Amino acid sequence: MTAVWLLVISSAFMAVPGNLMKIPPHEEVARMARFVVNQCDWASMATISIHEPVKGQPFSNAFSISDGLLGNGTGVPYMYLTHMEISVQDLQVNPQASLSVSLAQTHYCKRKGYDPQSPLCAHIILSGFVQEVNATEGDFAKKVLFTRHPEMIDWPVDHNWFFAKMVISQVWVLDYFGGVKIVSPEDYYKATPF
Repeated sequence: MTAVWLLVISSAFMAVPGNLMKIPPHEEVARMARFVVNQCDWASMATISIHEPVKGQPFSNAFSISDGLLGNGTGVPYMYLTHMEISVQDLQVNPQASLSVSLAQTHYCKRKGYDPQSPLCAHIILSGFVQEVNATEGDFAKKVLFTRHPEMIDWPVDHNWFFAKMVISQVWVLDYFGGVKIVSPEDYYKATPF
């Protein structure tokens, strides 16, 4: 029954096809950042590696994220992690990280003919640190992650999964020509993506 319920919820909140997706105007930078985080299902997270032969160097890895249901996000990127994962081991030593999220993972850029590196294919970089969430916030994280990533429900329990979030200290937005724009966390959270 739970799997059927999640399938119904997931289908109800699937991303809008790229030719129908209405993105915020590029002048509304904080709103654009919130929109991208809400529309995307994964991010590339960079950590400082503790593993040889790249110890002390930036190391990037893909992670599933969710800030809430599509069209109703909080702006907080939640993740489902295990200490067995190499990037999580990096975070145990140094919790600082960056998340890069791009509309290239949606249909929008492809249908518009935008290369993933093009500034018109909006992408953002969130800087801050990754923190395990408490039980109350964990319930919310579980709901929004398992709804958008239903496969997670069946991941091996012996991996000791836990819920975490990116605590954002800086938001960098590239959504138009002319260079990167910086948004404060306060302005980011105040913005409404839709």
